[in-house]
Amino acid sequence: MNNNNSEKRILEKTLDDLSFVRSAPKIGLVILSIFYLASYFAMPFLVNSHFAVDYNGTTIGIDSFAGVLSSIFNIFAIFLTLYYGDVGFSISTVVLLLNIPMIISNIMRNHNLGNISGVFTTLVTILTLIVIYINNKKIERYQDKLMKQAVTDILTGLPNRFACAELVEDLIKKNQQFTMLSINLNGFNDINDTMGFDIGNEVLMEISSKWKLIADMEVSGTLDFIARLGGDEFALVIRKYRNQNELMNTVNMYRDVLGYKLLIQDYEIQVSASYGYVEFPSGAKDVDSIFSYSNKAMLRAKESKEDNAIMCFDEEMLIDRHVTEIENEIKAALQNNTIFYSLQPQFDMNHKLRGFEALARMKDKKGNIISPGEFIPIAEKEGLIDKVDLVVFKKAAKFVGKLIQESGSDFTLSINISVKHLMKKHFLDELKDILDASDLPPHNLEIEITESIMIESVEKAFKCIGDLKAMGIQIAIDDFGTGYSSLSYLFNFPATMLKVDKSFIDKMNNSDSSRKYVATIISLGHIMGIDVLAEGVESDEQLETLRSIGCDYIQGYIWGKPLNDMEAREVILNTVNE
Repeated sequence: MNNNNSEKRILEKTLDDLSFVRSAPKIGLVILSIFYLASYFAMPFLVNSHFAVDYNGTTIGIDSFAGVLSSIFNIFAIFLTLYYGDVGFSISTVVLLLNIPMIISNIMRNHNLGNISGVFTTLVTILTLIVIYINNKKIERYQDKLMKQAVTDILTGLPNRFACAELVEDLIKKNQQFTMLSINLNGFNDINDTMGFDIGNEVLMEISSKWKLIADMEVSGTLDFIARLGGDEFALVIRKYRNQNELMNTVNMYRDVLGYKLLIQDYEIQVSASYGYVEFPSGAKDVDSIFSYSNKAMLRAKESKEDNAIMCFDEEMLIDRHVTEIENEIKAALQNNTIFYSLQPQFDMNHKLRGFEALARMKDKKGNIISPGEFIPIAEKEGLIDKVDLVVFKKAAKFVGKLIQESGSDFTLSINISVKHLMKKHFLDELKDILDASDLPPHNLEIEITESIMIESVEKAFKCIGDLKAMGIQIAIDDFGTGYSSLSYLFNFPATMLKVDKSFIDKMNNSDSSRKYVATIISLGHIMGIDVLAEGVESDEQLETLRSIGCDYIQGYIWGKPLNDMEAREVILNTVNE
């Protein structure tokens, strides 16, 4: 079917974009192969040549350069294997194997056993190529597994949020008309709570299967793309409709799926949903607004309390009084310097303190704590996050710098820095000023950044991170696994720590696949020579699982809640006195 092929092309393109192997250009293979073969055919000429030159009374035979050419020959073989996988390995190995009889023939012809070392050198080179090839294959297997999980929802087999975002971005670039429909199942948590997660998962799979069948068979008459965004949220992208009637006919076809009861393990289950949609280009102009506006329309439909209610996005939906109130609270806190921090301890698996992460905290005008999950996204959206970062950084660095001097202990202060702040022109100058003012040694500082830094500007990101590393500052990739950066960048990224997002730790013991996913991330970190820290560890069961799959560090309520200055000081002093 056309739609199925279209969907496959989107997923293949997405996998291509994530690919690490594709970075080596084919022209490089051709050039390397030419030089490689040239050095191979030049070798007998050099070895058997009697040509010589006189240099300051010293006769130098051209055959003396054979060793140099042999080294270059082997270097070409290593490069071919390292960067061009199966093809490069095959070319290198075949030519090296052909080189052995040539060396033996030369020994027999010239009766010179001195060249026998060339046979052993060639065999060692072949062995080296085999080791490189096997190691590359191991990395590729991990990469393939992560790439597939990056674009596919494991439970339903539908494309995930990232794949959907890739499609939307591609359609926007091509200026193609489409409609984005956000779908949220009503009362789905009640199904999980009363019937169990297994039943809930089967409900999701059954609905997904029916929706995917409509999209793949093109029975709607339009070109549809259905994806699971997470939990009980789905997205439907509709193209190739001529008018509003055709659009609504397609939408109603998907709504009708929920008009019948589902038979799951002898249970008859009635499910309804709320729908919100926005059109491109009339209703939204970019990827973020497409997702945001369709979601706002869906939430407005959900507020109606009607089964299978549907709403079209309207600009009035953008007016959110609560968000405005939080934004004003942030601005007031910045102006009054009332933003503060908590320090959450990090430990190795033997309960030895590694350091603390500084977490931003804020109170409203009445003195009530505002959840970071509430004010941080608003600060990011309204362009205030860099100012929040700076306040937390200054205050935490001053306290920790003084505590290190007083206690003589050596521990790490981890600071979250937004991509926007990190990419600012004068960020490094700000950083140096704070370190100087706080007496915090650079090697005791760890800056946490998210994978999204790769999207901003790869070249600029690598330069900035390189400058930080040159100062002795540690780099951690925060919330690893939730982003969608290219693995080729991550393998070259100069990080010292991967932090596994709490959402993966929460689900880790729910299923074997979830546990394996966390284990894969830990293995990937170790392959890259990077330590791994798990965030949000709250139970002994989680701790034991992480210990069994080789995690290096943990952070969470099981061993340490966020602390104020006095409590953190006590932890450090107790550690010093142990």
